[in-house]
Amino acid sequence: MAQNEYFCGLIRLIMLRTTTCGALTINNLGENVILCGWVQKSRDLGGMTFIDIRDRYGITQLVFNMDDNTDLCQTARSLGREFVIKASGIVVERSNKNPKMPTGDIEIKITGMEILNSSKIPPFMIDDETDGGDDLRMKYRYLDLRRNPVRNNMVLRHRMAQSVRRYLDGLDFIEVETPVLIKSTPEGARDFVVPSRMNAGEFYALPQSPQTFKQLLMVSGFDRYFQIVKCFRDEDLRADRQPEFTQIDCEMSFVEQEDILNTFEGLIRTLFKEVKHFDLPEVPRMQYADAMRWYGSDKPDTRFEMRFTELNEQVKGHNFPVFDQAELILGISAKGCAHYTRKQMDELTDFVKRPQIGATGLIYARHQEDGSIKSSVDKFYSEEVLKTWAEALGSQPGDLLLLMAGTTDKVRKQMSELRLEMGTRLGLRQKDVFSALWVLDFPLLEWDEETERFHAMHHPFTSPKPEDIALLDTDPGAVRANAYDMVVNGTEIGGGSIRIHDRSLQALMFKHLGFSTEEAQKQFGFLMDAFEFGAPPHGGIAFGFDRLCSIFAELDSIRDVIAFPKNNSGRDVMIDSPSTIDDKQLKELKIASTL
Repeated sequence: MAQNEYFCGLIRLIMLRTTTCGALTINNLGENVILCGWVQKSRDLGGMTFIDIRDRYGITQLVFNMDDNTDLCQTARSLGREFVIKASGIVVERSNKNPKMPTGDIEIKITGMEILNSSKIPPFMIDDETDGGDDLRMKYRYLDLRRNPVRNNMVLRHRMAQSVRRYLDGLDFIEVETPVLIKSTPEGARDFVVPSRMNAGEFYALPQSPQTFKQLLMVSGFDRYFQIVKCFRDEDLRADRQPEFTQIDCEMSFVEQEDILNTFEGLIRTLFKEVKHFDLPEVPRMQYADAMRWYGSDKPDTRFEMRFTELNEQVKGHNFPVFDQAELILGISAKGCAHYTRKQMDELTDFVKRPQIGATGLIYARHQEDGSIKSSVDKFYSEEVLKTWAEALGSQPGDLLLLMAGTTDKVRKQMSELRLEMGTRLGLRQKDVFSALWVLDFPLLEWDEETERFHAMHHPFTSPKPEDIALLDTDPGAVRANAYDMVVNGTEIGGGSIRIHDRSLQALMFKHLGFSTEEAQKQFGFLMDAFEFGAPPHGGIAFGFDRLCSIFAELDSIRDVIAFPKNNSGRDVMIDSPSTIDDKQLKELKIASTL
């Protein structure tokens, strides 16, 4: 027997079923089939018993007739939910068809059945609308993954990964794996560290990204690299963060910013086309400074407008201390909201006063249907002045004007939160509507009050705009980066930059980040040394694959598109991790017990 015939025979031996539970239709009438799967539910009607059998492809109804085979019918009655069975029989037409099921026109008249495994009663319903809460479903995640909505998220994730690989392979990108045990660096988020048994007192770090390795691949001549890669950050968690996450990591040589934007806009548009069957329009571009001025955010949700308007000129000088003493006054116009009640306005005021937003209050004015304007500060402002507010904001009768005041950075962030809240209340942030945006020309550096020094806004390897390099010595905060982010629906899904590829410029960057020459050499000497051996101009981008999948799945949390996620405390409650290790392991690692 030839080798391939042997393996084909082996495959036939281990396949217990002839088809799946989602494949049979009216065209299969009269066929003898074997199905394997889990018992979804059963119905005992006396002389007949009906069982719904489920696998990841769908559900098929099995029918057992007491008149045909008493023993089989008795066995069917003994089946519990989630029992694993193998059933053989004949495809027949259903008398009571179910148009909501792909297999709803047929059922299987059972001639034989085998119980492959029994099951305890599951702790929650394995159904689309389950009765299990988040904590319970995370503890029994392997059961949760049997549910259609969760499994469909995994299928979508798989399809997206395959689409990414096809697109990049078609452009001659090479997928290269980079190390997982690397060197800890002081910049960025906290590292997860791994003790080295063979090098006592020394530690590896798990990569926050493959940044330096992909740059070294460019030095190596791999001019187009990508990797769908696990990354790790020891940081506080929220809906769009996990301690381990996945990136679509990419780098290209001999390119400028425009090449990167065109290549990876093409990737995102291809994903929308192939996975969502949606033609994403050409992605508009916005300067970072404009994004902050108009939306108070470097990741604005552009599914709706409601841009900020600066109102200092219209509101100052009228003896209202809140405005007169403020550095910046911003306003937005909420369409059709002039009818808001006092209770609704109090809710909005309480919203902006929440500690996580931190505003001291909210000023509002109603642009009434008759054209008049009434405000919460009428005693300070005449109607003629209030009309200048409406004119500046472009409001129409029926709109609600919302104003906030404070220091520039704080009031922009506060107004950004209020804008998003109003967008939600007005139904302008629908999950099945998609709006993408490139944000360009970020600041290279940002000042940190706690450490009293500049930090890289993206990372230390980002190239400054060539025309701004001279400002590094005189006005570092004004230097713009050759950096870009892609935003979809108010979520940053990807970011990158043109990299520094010259040793002297990289050394200058480290100097302005507060590194001594010795510290820079110790931490990143390997990269600067590599730059002396013909490093090409290069740049790249990394997309948050989990975030991208959650947007495509129209979900709020990335946990729902990860097979085995951590909870908000960074724990895997299914396997009870992280956990302690025994003293013998600690001793081998030369680590003292903390107990």
